[in-house]
Amino acid sequence: MAGAIAWGALQIAAELRAARDARAAARALSLLELFAPAIAAAQQDPRLYLVWQPIAKLARQLLPAETAAIDRAAGATFPFSAADLQAAHAQWTTDWLAWERAHDAEFKLKATIAAAEVAASGNSDVARGKLDAVENDKLDRYQRRYAEYVRVAKALQALQP
Repeated sequence: MAGAIAWGALQIAAELRAARDARAAARALSLLELFAPAIAAAQQDPRLYLVWQPIAKLARQLLPAETAAIDRAAGATFPFSAADLQAAHAQWTTDWLAWERAHDAEFKLKATIAAAEVAASGNSDVARGKLDAVENDKLDRYQRRYAEYVRVAKALQALQP
């Protein structure tokens, strides 16, 4: 009788352990499903790391065993490794430099056209106003974009371990 009770207790313990393991696996799978789109989106737009990294940090605090298991399986911190965050900062800087070159080329053309209008008009006030407007627009757009670049770059750096 005692053997049957012990065997039954072992069976119950095994079933409880299996159920606990199944729940942990389901939570880990839910984390993968939650962050898979975020990982892909953040690789396209580095600013999204600023949205998703705090959520990932919270998930790591709430489900430490599950995130540790995913980390082990992935061989890196899930969902965003230090290398991912460094790559995001590098991509953000590369995107900024490309925008800066395009912005400069766009406004060189606009300024050249406006300067030609000034020369053709005999230096009229209207043509001079157009040239000034081009310069003001160039500076305004540059300053707004640069402020965003600096804000995001600093925030991305702060996320890095």
